[in-house]
Order: sequence, then structure tokens, then C-alpha cells
Amino acid sequence: MNHDTPAGGPRRDDVVSTHSVFGAPCWVSLTSRDVQATQDFYTAVLGWRWRGADLGEHFRIALANGVPVAGIAAVASMWQMAVAWTPYFAVPDADVAVSRARERGGTAAVGPLSFPPGRAALLADRDGATFGIWQGELVSNWEAWRQAAPAFVRLHTRDAFDAAIFYGEILDWASGLPGCCEVEYAGGEVLLRSRGDVVARIDSGAVGAAPDPSVRPHWQIHFAVTDVAGCARAAEKHGGSVLREDEDEAILRDADGAQFTVTSRRGH
Repeated sequence: MNHDTPAGGPRRDDVVSTHSVFGAPCWVSLTSRDVQATQDFYTAVLGWRWRGADLGEHFRIALANGVPVAGIAAVASMWQMAVAWTPYFAVPDADVAVSRARERGGTAAVGPLSFPPGRAALLADRDGATFGIWQGELVSNWEAWRQAAPAFVRLHTRDAFDAAIFYGEILDWASGLPGCCEVEYAGGEVLLRSRGDVVARIDSGAVGAAPDPSVRPHWQIHFAVTDVAGCARAAEKHGGSVLREDEDEAILRDADGAQFTVTSRRGH
């Protein structure tokens, strides 16, 4: 098999599917307006290289040291979608996951749609945070992808405990099923572990009616880098902005307005 995963994800030969690895983040995708401008920004800030995707000219795959780490879909204007980074979670059955989300007050914005070799849907939880689900083949070398991919994803939400229940019931967290993710409550936040590693965090305090989108409930993508300050200066130089910065971490906006975090720390 030689296909792409969500929004044109990694190519591989040995197949691992969402039936054996599920509930964990399995891909991240950026909805943007312009392919070339987006490529130029993230090349300057994160050093990524690029290749095409099977889904067409509006899609690209970001490579870090030759490993696919993220997808770009330059369809924000065409499809009337927000410019944003979105995490995708592995599920064994996209239809079941969408039904579970709807039953619990979530909404389905797109899909499930077929993107061979799998199916994807874009959802929002009941507090409005957007996330995706993916059913099908995953990148074969899971550990290598995780090392090159985001350090972790974080949900800023109204109530972390309530959100953990919502996502847990949709994604089979802490279900006891072989391969499921485990949930841990520590220091006022929820930690999601897959095979022992922290792959997501959920914290409380977001305000649903806040005018600033960075304060409203949302999933934040954290990319591991070696030089946080260097990434922040490159973002400013290439049309982006720095929302917050310290020695270990910086919250940035790209030139299109999509928010993401660069961090020197791993999630675990």
C-alpha cells in the first residue's frame, strides 16, 4: 500500500491501523488560505520541507528530517473554513465516533468522508473546540512519527474533567480495551497517555464567550523545537506574531492567523 493519511498524511509500506492504535492523536493538519505562503512561513520558522499529497494541488505534506509530520489544506477560503491547526484522533469506526459525539452534544462539521486508505471527519465538542477523527491506516513506524510530530496536543477548555468524559466516551479512553489510551488526573489537569507517553493534556479555565479566540475552548498543537527564541524571531520576521514567550515555550500565530506552540519540552 502507498497512500496518504488525514489531509494527505504519511506514506508507508507496513500497515498499522486504527483498530490496533486508537484514541490517541495520530495526525495534525493546518487549514490555510495559500499553499506557498504557508510553506514559506513554516520552512522559515520550523525548518520543514515539503512534498505533494494525493488529495490535489491545495494539499501539502510537511517533512521534518524526512519524516512526514503534518498536513496543509489550503482550502480555508474555498470551503469557508477557519484558519487553524487541528489534531486528528485515531478511531476504529468513524461513523460510531461521529454518532457518539452528536449524542453527547458535539457537532459534525464535515464527514465522515472517504480519503483512501481511510475515512475522516471534522467535529466540534460541546464547548466548541474543533478536532478531527481518522479511521484507517496509520503511519507504520509509530514511535518515529511521534518523535518527529508534535510533542503533544493540549485542550484548553471550560472544565477539564467534563471534557475528559466527553472525549473518553467517544474515543474509548480508559476503556480497558487492548491498545486504548489511559487517563490520569494530575495537578489540576487531565493527562492522556498512549503506551506510557503523554500525548495530550486537558486543562480548565477557557471562556466560551471570550472575544479572544486564544481564550475560548480550543485544541493547541505543540511542536518540539531546539530553539524556542529562534522560532519566535523567525515568526515575527515572516509576518507572524508572538502571543507569549518564555525560555521553554512560545505561543505563536502564523501569517494567516493560525495559532500554535513551539516548546523545548516533550509532553511526558
